[in-house]
Amino acid sequence: MLRFKLDKNADPRWREPLEEAGNRVSTVREEGLQGTDDGTLVDVCRDEGLCLITADLDFAQTIQYPPHAYHGLIVLRHPKPTLRQLLQQVAMATKEESPVGRPWIVEPGSIRIHGAEFGG
Repeated sequence: MLRFKLDKNADPRWREPLEEAGNRVSTVREEGLQGTDDGTLVDVCRDEGLCLITADLDFAQTIQYPPHAYHGLIVLRHPKPTLRQLLQQVAMATKEESPVGRPWIVEPGSIRIHGAEFGG
């Protein structure tokens, strides 16, 4: 089981596929962190042992957010499918891979993992 936090740009209903896969999910909204800057948010996630799921491409910057320092950073890229579909990919992939220390960029049909490639 993994523990995730959905960023402010995530619909709280997207937690469902992750929870159905046996994971625990909290959201920035339900914890009152909507106005929190990126650095503070990622620090909160690190301190709480949570993997952050976001659509904010800033978190894909491995120099600013070094992978080894976090319990996972998952950036969803969504040109056509819904983010819910991408989260279903994440839920399935976490059964085989861990995002801890390895940022994921999730696109339709694939997950780019820092240092690896995971076909969806």
